[in-house]
Amino acid sequence: MIAECAGFSQLHIDVARFATDDFNLFHDLGKWRRLRGNPFGGPVVMGFQTETWLAEAVAAYRRAQEDSKLLRTLRFSNYQINFAAALKPGQSFELVIKPSQWDDGRGVLGNRVLIRSAQGVVLMGYQKLSRQPLILPDLELGELPPLTTEPDRGELPGTPYFLKRKYMTTANAKNFLLGSLVDPARYFDELEGRVQFPEMFPVSFISCALLERARLRGHDFEIEPMVYTRHEISVDRKAVTAIRSNDVLHVLVAPDCEEAGEFQSFRCVGLIGDRPVFRALTRLAPLKAVVKALERR
Repeated sequence: MIAECAGFSQLHIDVARFATDDFNLFHDLGKWRRLRGNPFGGPVVMGFQTETWLAEAVAAYRRAQEDSKLLRTLRFSNYQINFAAALKPGQSFELVIKPSQWDDGRGVLGNRVLIRSAQGVVLMGYQKLSRQPLILPDLELGELPPLTTEPDRGELPGTPYFLKRKYMTTANAKNFLLGSLVDPARYFDELEGRVQFPEMFPVSFISCALLERARLRGHDFEIEPMVYTRHEISVDRKAVTAIRSNDVLHVLVAPDCEEAGEFQSFRCVGLIGDRPVFRALTRLAPLKAVVKALERR
């Protein structure tokens, strides 16, 4: 299946980034010029914004193709996305969804996905539904201090984690969906009493948490800009379904391992109460390293 999109406008980017407190200079119409060695020639679309549109398209494909009873038994939504290029405002693109593959032994339903523009591949990877999380399946957070009493935007004492606290509001979720070219009415309708937060909305706060952590540590965003190269995400669909307006989301981020060179990998967890709503691994690279890789193509 191929799903086409006319592209995101700068207004869509602004609405999505404001809804998630993403202050990355790459998305800012006025500040992108400050980034040293920026090859994009303008602002670029947010990765989580694109993934939200992708998630909606894959979900629609599955509803048309798969047994609804099977879909309801698969609790976790998993993404492995490799970023190859950036989308710019007004740039059209298409999503290719490969036929579903069912692994009966593991209880996993998967589809390969690829987004491409006229300039080439933007991202590629897979989206899988499963009974157990495929990313960080053995997640152990260790002994955490009471998160509700810890300061927002700070290091958690005695742990490797940085804490970012956010409130799940329907207004921000609606705006994030709108900025991601998804109809908010599919998830929220006051007259019908429908309040359903989309699965990628809490995950999107990873960017804010990582930016706040880097700012606290004195990172120079203009001289040493970083970009995502990979997202690996597992979302607990049951936990997301239980989210209500003004629930408190605690996003914890920590270095996942020692990386060779300048590349960085982070373990990211979103908690509402003591329940993980999502778990993720994100990989970032310095912009200069990405530019060198593009030049070698």
